[in-house]
Amino acid sequence: MRQIVAVVGGTGAEGSGLVLRFAKAGVLVRIGSRNLDKAQAAAREIAARVGTVEVTGHTNPDAVRNAAIVILTVPLSAQVGTLKSIRGCVAPGAILVDTTVPLEIAIGGRLSRTVSLWDGSAAQQAVRLAPPGMPVVAAFHSLSAEALARLDEPVDCDTLICGDDAEAKAAVSELAETIPGVRAIDAGPIDNARFLESSAALLVALNLRHKVKHCGIRITGLALGKVRQ
Repeated sequence: MRQIVAVVGGTGAEGSGLVLRFAKAGVLVRIGSRNLDKAQAAAREIAARVGTVEVTGHTNPDAVRNAAIVILTVPLSAQVGTLKSIRGCVAPGAILVDTTVPLEIAIGGRLSRTVSLWDGSAAQQAVRLAPPGMPVVAAFHSLSAEALARLDEPVDCDTLICGDDAEAKAAVSELAETIPGVRAIDAGPIDNARFLESSAALLVALNLRHKVKHCGIRITGLALGKVRQ
């Protein structure tokens, strides 16, 4: 049976961009939202664009049932509530991927600044809120929604991946590299997620300064596989 990937918050810019790319690669994707009609409308739009029937819309709890990988793509202000709403529905053995960036705008501050969290990072906060034993991986912070939405172009960016479970990181890396132009790089334990989240804020600042929307990151000097175009 093919694995299901659930993108919770999949109607937002980042979430829909990931759904678009995964669906194009032939991944079976569920879009999760608090609003069922909104999720189903987004699924129809993406399915029509990609030419597939394997994108479906659901409420967040229904989206994660039986999903092998659950990707959380919500703003910081919604992270806690969303995780609490799905924690009783995730399948045993599922992997949680947290993409949350703790931007200051969540508390009325600047878009390009981060806030400090008690747990150390948004990903570590997700570890605390996830069901016991569920592996949590931090990933996709550097992939811009603008670049993901440009379906006819490769995404010229690496994605750094942090987590404490090697098998979970390998599974998320394999999924990430279904996106043309993306290379997944193991960046160590979940404790390093704070650096990924801060780098995302830096990319936001660069986008604002240079009046673009698709800044990315490439790591050089590592003996890794060739980027798939």
